[in-house]
Amino acid sequence: MKAKETPLRLKKFTDQDIPLLTEWLGAEHIKPWFTDPQAWLDEVREREGEYSWIHHYIICGDRGSIGFCQYYPYWKSGEDWHGNIPVEGTYSIDYLIGEVENLKKGYASAAVRLLGELIAEERDAKRIIVQPETDNHASRNTLLSAGYSYDTANGLFLLEI
Repeated sequence: MKAKETPLRLKKFTDQDIPLLTEWLGAEHIKPWFTDPQAWLDEVREREGEYSWIHHYIICGDRGSIGFCQYYPYWKSGEDWHGNIPVEGTYSIDYLIGEVENLKKGYASAAVRLLGELIAEERDAKRIIVQPETDNHASRNTLLSAGYSYDTANGLFLLEI
């Protein structure tokens, strides 16, 4: 069943979600892209403190939790892969689908679109940039399916809001 047939929602991440995220970060299809699971877990544990500027969510479908996602104002991250894109008004996202049986069903694209809707509500939001690994073809296709374009000059995916 495609995600467009099954409405998804994003639920605010809570401490009760930590064991599930821990399990997902150990999954073989996730480990190549989320290479430091402890850093991700430390971040969600500090979501009301040091990392309060990051918005963490669990992707939920009609049968339960499907994945994890987050968005953040890019300029607060200290990252520097934006190329010549202005950092003012720029946001970025991260996402994963936790269970193998939920892959290739359109859930990731639907979740990325939902994140975009949330970011669009931020008063300073102008664009979203994402830079998945070059060999992460699934993530790159997810972004294209969600309406992003590939910015060749900067080597990243871009969605203007």
